[in-house]
Amino acid sequence: MENPTAQAATLPAEPRRPWWRRGLAAPAFLLAKPAGPLTYETSRWWFLRVLGVCYLLAFISLWVQVEGLLGARGILPASDYLEFVGKHLGAERYWRVPTFSWLAPRGGMLHVQCAAGAGLAMLLLCNVVPRLAAFGLWALYLSLSSIGREFLGYQWDVLLLETGFAAVFLAPGGFLPGGRRRPSAAPIGILWVLRFLLFKLMFSSGLVKLLSGDPAWHNLTALNYHYQTQPLPSWAGWYAHQLPAALGQASVVVMFGIELVLPWLIFAPRRLPIVAAVAFTGLMIIISITGNYCFFNLLTVALCLLLVDDDAWRRIGGRPTPEDGAVAPPPAVNRWRWAVHGALAGGLLLLSGLSMLTRLVPVRALPGPAIKLLEVVAPLRTFNSYGLFAVMTTTRNEIVVEGSDDGLQWLAYEFKWKPGDLRRVPGFVAPHQPRLDWQMWFAALGRVEENPWFQSFLARLLQGSPPVLDLLARNPFPAGPPRYVRAVFYEYQFTNINQRRQSGEWWRREKIGMYCTRLSLRPPPAPPPARKERNVEI
Repeated sequence: MENPTAQAATLPAEPRRPWWRRGLAAPAFLLAKPAGPLTYETSRWWFLRVLGVCYLLAFISLWVQVEGLLGARGILPASDYLEFVGKHLGAERYWRVPTFSWLAPRGGMLHVQCAAGAGLAMLLLCNVVPRLAAFGLWALYLSLSSIGREFLGYQWDVLLLETGFAAVFLAPGGFLPGGRRRPSAAPIGILWVLRFLLFKLMFSSGLVKLLSGDPAWHNLTALNYHYQTQPLPSWAGWYAHQLPAALGQASVVVMFGIELVLPWLIFAPRRLPIVAAVAFTGLMIIISITGNYCFFNLLTVALCLLLVDDDAWRRIGGRPTPEDGAVAPPPAVNRWRWAVHGALAGGLLLLSGLSMLTRLVPVRALPGPAIKLLEVVAPLRTFNSYGLFAVMTTTRNEIVVEGSDDGLQWLAYEFKWKPGDLRRVPGFVAPHQPRLDWQMWFAALGRVEENPWFQSFLARLLQGSPPVLDLLARNPFPAGPPRYVRAVFYEYQFTNINQRRQSGEWWRREKIGMYCTRLSLRPPPAPPPARKERNVEI
C-alpha cells in the first residue's frame, strides 16, 4: 500500500491564483480577522528603499542647479548669507542655521554635500548601514535647506526632513541587516509616528481648503482652474482642463473624501488602513500625471507603504499565508529597545501634533511651553504643518524676462520648463524640480518689491553669470550680457481644442503691464558731442 504522505508530496503544487481573482477576494481579506499579530517588516524594507530613491532624486536634482542658485555667482549666494548671519548671531549661528557650509563658506561645500547625499542615498537604497545612512541623509538635507532659503523651502522639502528623521529610528542597525542574523522587529512606536505624519499630511491638506473660506473649494469649482494655474502643468494637465466642469466638480468631491475621510482609516483596526493606502496612492498618481511636483508624490507613496502588513504582502505576491503554515518566525523583540523607542515616539508625536495645530489655530493660542518648544526645534525644520493649495489660484500670471542693448528692441529669455513660448508643449520634468522655474510662479503671485531674490536674478543676468544662465533654456544674448533688463506681466490661459488645432499653440496670453521696469548696471551711453556750426563769410 502506498504511503499517502509520499503520494501527496508527488502531486503538483496548487496553481497560483491570478491577480484578478485575488482582487475579487480583497473585501473579505480586509475584513477578516488576521491569523496572528500584524507585522510590518516587508513594509519597513520597501519604505526605506523608496526613501533612498527620494533622497537620491532630491540631491541629484539640486546638485545640477546648486551653483546657479546658491553658488558664489548664483542668485542667492550661500557664502554671503552665512557671512551676514555670522556677524549678527555670533556663536548662536550654529544652531539657528545648522549647516556643514560653516566649515568652508566660500569653498565647494555645496557640491561636496550634494555628492555625499547622493552617495549615502545609494547606501540606503542598497541596505548598507541603513541607520547611519539615514541619519547622514537627514543631516545633509537639513544643511542644504538651512542655506537654501526660498529655493529649498517647499512643503516636500520639509516633508522629506520630517520623514527622514523618523526613518533614522525605524531603520535597522548593523552593516548589512537582513543577513543570517535574525532582524529586530520594526519599532511599532516609530511606525505610528510615520503613520501620523501621513495622516497629518492628508487630513490637513483637506481641512485647510475648508477653513480658508475660498469659494473655489466651497462651490467645487477649484479644478476648473487648477490644471492651468498650477506651477508647472504637463500636457496631460492641458487635456484634463478640457474635461466637462461637472466631472471636475465630482473630482473635487472625491478628493475631499480621500483627504478628509479616509485618513481616519489609518487608525482603524484589522487591515482597513490598506484601503487608505490604495486611495492615497491613486491620488498621488493622478497628481503626478497632470502636474510636476518633483519627489513629493513618491515620498507620499513611501509613507503609504507602512500601512500594509506582512500578511498582505504575502497575499499580493501569492506566497504562503499563515493559514498555509509557511510563515517565518517573527522578528526578535528587545524589550529595553522597545521601551526606548516608545518614549522617543511619544516625544516625536507630541512635536508633530503641535506643529499640525499651528496650521489650524494661531500660534499665540497655544500654551506657552508648547510655543517655546516649537521655537527651540524650529531650526531643525523637522516638525512641520502641511496644507497644499489652501487657496486656489484662479488666474495664471506669468513673468516674461526680457533684455535689450538699446532700450528699444527687447528679446525674451526662455526658461526650461515654466510657460513662455505659446507653442511649446507643457512637459514632464518630475521627479527633477527646476527650482528657479518654480520660484518664478511664486514671484508672479506678488510684487517685485516682495521678492528680493528676483531682483538679484535680474542683476545676475546683467552680469552675464554663467551658472545662472545655465538655469535657462535660451540666452538671447550669447555674445555678452545686455545693457538693460525688464520683466513684463502676462496672463496665460490654456487654449481650447479648436484654438490649438488652428494655431498649434498650447497657451494664449494677454499683456497686463510691467512687473519690473527697466534696470541696468551700466550708465547709459553718452550722447554724441554736438557739432559746432562755423560761420562762413561770403
